[in-house]
Amino acid sequence: MLEKKAITSVKIDELLAERWSPRAFDKTKAVSEEKILSLCEAARWAPSCFNDQPYVIMIWNQNDDLESWQNAYECLSKPNQEWVKNAPLLITALASDKFRHDGSANRWGQYDTGAAMENICLQAVSLGLVAHQMGGFNADKLKVDFNIPDEFTPMSMTAIGYQADEKILSDKLKEREKADRYRRELGITFFRNKWKIKIID
Repeated sequence: MLEKKAITSVKIDELLAERWSPRAFDKTKAVSEEKILSLCEAARWAPSCFNDQPYVIMIWNQNDDLESWQNAYECLSKPNQEWVKNAPLLITALASDKFRHDGSANRWGQYDTGAAMENICLQAVSLGLVAHQMGGFNADKLKVDFNIPDEFTPMSMTAIGYQADEKILSDKLKEREKADRYRRELGITFFRNKWKIKIID
C-alpha cells in the first residue's frame, strides 16, 4: 500500500503524520460494527462550545444496506463517485445552527462539527482504516433524500474503509494519489504576538 507520511518541520505525533486522504479503497473488506462504533465514540469526545455537541453524523454501510448507501452515493459529485464506489462506508457530518440547551444561534456549530470529524479521521488511522473527506456533494439533495431538518447544514461527506493498491484507480487518479503532500510553511500561516510577525523564518 502507498504510504504518504507527512514531512514536517518539527516532530509531530505519528498518528497525525500518517493521516492522509487516499482514494483507493478495498471493496472486498467490510468495516466491522465494533470499528464503526469506535469511530462514533471518537467523534463523541471532541470538544464543543458549552459541550453542546451540535452535530449529527449519519453513516451508510454498503455491506448492510446497499440501497441506502447508494442513495447517499448519488448525492456525490461525478468525479467523487468515480473512486468512492469502492468505499464500504459513507458518512455525512451535519452541523446544527442552534444550541441544544436554549435554541439560540450557535455560530460555533460548524467549527465544532469539524473537530468531531477530525477525531473520526484520526481514529480511522488508529484502527487501520483510511478516511477521505469531501466537499463535492449536493447538500440540498442529501437533505431532501434523507429528511434532514432545516437547522442542520451538511458540512462534508467522507468515505471510510481499508486502503487498496492505487493500481485500481484510473491513470488520472493514480497520479493524484501518488502526488507529494504539501502544506504551506509555518511562517506563512502562524504569527506570533502581532499580525504578520512570523512564528518562524
